Amino acid sequence: MGKYLKGILGPFSGLVGTVVGASWKGISVMRSRTTKSNKPATEGQMKQRTAFTLITEFLNPLRDLIKISFQAYQKGMTPYNAAFKVNIENAITGVYPVLAINYPQVVIGKGRLLGPPEFTMAATVAAKLDFTWVNNAVVDSTNGTDLLTILLYNPLKQSYVTAAGVAARSAQSYSLTVPAQWSTDTVHAWILFVSFDGKVNSDSRYVGDIEIQ
Repeated sequence: MGKYLKGILGPFSGLVGTVVGASWKGISVMRSRTTKSNKPATEGQMKQRTAFTLITEFLNPLRDLIKISFQAYQKGMTPYNAAFKVNIENAITGVYPVLAINYPQVVIGKGRLLGPPEFTMAATVAAKLDFTWVNNAVVDSTNGTDLLTILLYNPLKQSYVTAAGVAARSAQSYSLTVPAQWSTDTVHAWILFVSFDGKVNSDSRYVGDIEIQ
């Protein structure tokens, strides 16, 4: 049963007839009542649902990172919704029913801060990854105090390592310790830079995949 909040002409909540009243971000909205369909889902619908699930499961653990890395990407959308939109449109590969995440196309950040012109990753010792980059802080829209964020994803163990603000752009190198149990596993890596005050960030960059020693 719906409740009128400010008289018959005011906003309402709940079901009234064939419409539903609700509040979204402080705005009173009204939508039609959903109806169940007995029609089987089409292949296109099933593909969309599978893609939706894949992207949701991948992005959900990254919500705290996405709040920063998509903070100014698209007006009128939450950072998470912006990240979801970009990745469901670009980061799914395969032919239904065999769909998968296309890791090189995954975007974990969008922003106007410039990223480094060169970036390398190497696994030279056990449970460590070494990252090096070129410091382009003399270029407009960069600063030597910009901070590096690294994201690793281990598909075999379905687990992440997020290292936020671990090194200044001017440092030009960083050695990241990874879980010892990841030894011999292949991981995917992305990086981005965030300004020292946290207000702007660069686009993310897929660095590649690598086997942990």
